[in-house]
Amino acid sequence: MSSAEPLVLARRLTKRFAAFTAVDGIDFDVRAGEAFGFLGPNGAGKTSTMRMIGCASPMTEGELRVLGMDPNTQASEIKARLGVVPQTDNLDAELTVRENLMMYARYFDIPREVAGRRADELLSFVQLSDRARAEVEPLSGGMKRRLTIARGLINNPEMILLDEPTTGLDPQARHLIWDRLYRLKQRGATLLLTTHYMDEAEQLCDRLVIMDKARIVAEGSPRALIEQHSTRDVLELRLPDDERSRLHARLEGLAHRIEELPDRVLVYTSDGERTLELTHARGIRAHSALVRRATLEDVFLRLTGRTLVE
Repeated sequence: MSSAEPLVLARRLTKRFAAFTAVDGIDFDVRAGEAFGFLGPNGAGKTSTMRMIGCASPMTEGELRVLGMDPNTQASEIKARLGVVPQTDNLDAELTVRENLMMYARYFDIPREVAGRRADELLSFVQLSDRARAEVEPLSGGMKRRLTIARGLINNPEMILLDEPTTGLDPQARHLIWDRLYRLKQRGATLLLTTHYMDEAEQLCDRLVIMDKARIVAEGSPRALIEQHSTRDVLELRLPDDERSRLHARLEGLAHRIEELPDRVLVYTSDGERTLELTHARGIRAHSALVRRATLEDVFLRLTGRTLVE
């Protein structure tokens, strides 16, 4: 496999379950050394895509190459070179923290002495050395997640698949995991992750695709996606009902786009401070006003909608 060849290449990749299409003909490449994200609402096809890459689920149609190999015929070789962090922690509660790593190392035929060194290094890396002999069950959610990440690294993988790596964790635990993943990337690791957290995608991903209804609706770096699909600034206005009814006419020429939400109005503009000044000059009365930079969440909600998907 040449250094220029993508670690993952997908063309018209499709996954169906009977009459249901989970992934509908998507194209993407993942390059060595980058953090690549799949961002989307529940049911968008993120996990189904990751399972095909991880050789846990066969594709229905299309082309997929992982580490230069065909998952249909070389699944064992691919799995040996991947690290997998599933969405749900499936640690062995009957083993200690360190024993979980040692047991997992046996699946890769790693000699016990080598596995022991790696286990100790990984526990230090995820800041669990002091819990090495502790039982798994009493650990906090963040500690279990860090242990699951350490377990996924025991075979020195060339590429690491992380499915919703911080779902359900408190902010402190999330930031610690982000730090560990960033350090992995600094070491040259290639990361693939699914997430529905916008800040996580902005923090970790060099490039990402936004998926909705089984298809890719946008692709690029977080900054490029914001520049392509949003304005630089967003002015958030909380207004009396009588002001809302005539807002569009009074903002004519000031806004690229106006979005009305139940509790506020979002005004997308290239210069939020200037637009705020002009709203005052035009006599628009607001209960409160906030100028902020556009975020990936603005892009995400514009492309996938604000309707809750169960």
